[in-house]
Amino acid sequence: MSDTPFGFGLPPEEPENGDEGKKKDQQSGGGQGPANPFGFGLPGAGGSGADNPFAAMFGSMNPTDLGAAFQQLGQMLSYEGGPVNWDMAKQIARQTVAQGTPDGTKDSSIGPAERSAVQEAVRLADLWLDDATSLPSGAGSAVAWSRAEWVEATLPVWQELVDPVAERVGAAMGDVLPEEMQAMAGPLIGMMRSMGGAMFGTQIGQAVGVLAGEVVGSTDIGLPLGPAGKAALLPVNVETFGKDLGVPMDEVRLYLALREAAHQRLFSHVPWLRSHLFGAVEGYARGIKVDTAKLEDVVGQFDPQNPEELQQALQQGMFQPEDTPEQKAALARLETALALVEGWVDAVVHAAAKPRLGAADALRETLRRRRASGGPAEQTFATLIGLELRPRRLRDASRLWASLTDARGVDGRDALWAHPDMLPTASDLNDPDGFVHREQLDFSELDKMLGEAAGGGLTGKPDLTKDEDGEDRKGDQGDGKSDGAE
Repeated sequence: MSDTPFGFGLPPEEPENGDEGKKKDQQSGGGQGPANPFGFGLPGAGGSGADNPFAAMFGSMNPTDLGAAFQQLGQMLSYEGGPVNWDMAKQIARQTVAQGTPDGTKDSSIGPAERSAVQEAVRLADLWLDDATSLPSGAGSAVAWSRAEWVEATLPVWQELVDPVAERVGAAMGDVLPEEMQAMAGPLIGMMRSMGGAMFGTQIGQAVGVLAGEVVGSTDIGLPLGPAGKAALLPVNVETFGKDLGVPMDEVRLYLALREAAHQRLFSHVPWLRSHLFGAVEGYARGIKVDTAKLEDVVGQFDPQNPEELQQALQQGMFQPEDTPEQKAALARLETALALVEGWVDAVVHAAAKPRLGAADALRETLRRRRASGGPAEQTFATLIGLELRPRRLRDASRLWASLTDARGVDGRDALWAHPDMLPTASDLNDPDGFVHREQLDFSELDKMLGEAAGGGLTGKPDLTKDEDGEDRKGDQGDGKSDGAE
């Protein structure tokens, strides 16, 4: 690690010839002292564009752009909130949405016809799903969102996903300083953490803005990003998705409504599922380590006039998962949970759509490939938080749910969502037949008996937490909970 972490240096000694020193100081862009902690030249300080990037920038800026640049810099350095500057993230996401997608598609306000089409598609989708699953409707309302509305509605969930990793980065920014300097550098550490929050805010905002141009609903990544009980589609993205498929747009919209409505049923009527998924994400985040050398390099070269360079540096990734058994187990839990959610939705939607939509097979395969590959925004999140939110074993999970339907019926299949310990594991995806025909415990009855035993043990029922010798039972039944479930 260098002696001047993050590029901060001490002020140069004042030469005997004060005028000569001032002249030399101006030519060097103002020095590296506390009055100029980032090494940036100030406007009017002289020097070439390379030595004085602000002078080059200001020379080509009109007063409006100049004011905006100072305002953004002020926001970055004055932020005192959590690990991510979410105000900046929202602002940048909205700006990214306003610019449109690379294919030239612009965001637009939702008209009455589009809103009505989405509501009718979700209503019909819920009717079809009644025959394919025992879980009742979970969509209390159906809404059509613009891309900007999707950003506003989903940012609270992104905050829940990203903050655990960003917390680690904030702590690392202070740890990069030598221990003997940390006690004296309170304001400096605060400023660096403000910069860290701004860097995360910038990148998350750009990624959310790009993702807003790709998603077709509120559950595309397998997590409930929108408000509970609100099925949502984005008409402009639905149109773009179906444009080159050769399928009538009504069928495309209805198939996507089936997927959205199926997700809503699952997240509404499996109360532990949301905390299970988010707990797995947080458990994985706890095992991520920060590349402090790269972090020091990024912050040391930070230049507000070149956000593209900052973006490229961060997109190279500064987070690495710890190569430990605990981290591998956390990743396996998360990938399995995502695969089970997406596999169930895939199987249920196919059962509902196959008899009714001629393009059901083609649409199913298109969505499978889309989820497997991920878009640019998903890849950005992978480098930012060290995590890919993709169900790698979607096809295996879908086959297992279909086999369960054949063997146990719709009710028997959906009953597995009653408790996290009843769900298939990663190894069960390797041996679906073994899982399908394995005798399942009735966890609802087990929970009831354990609760009665914990309430005083006066019911006359045996204590299932002890064996016949009174020792603690160590079998596979566990404590009725799984990691991440509440």
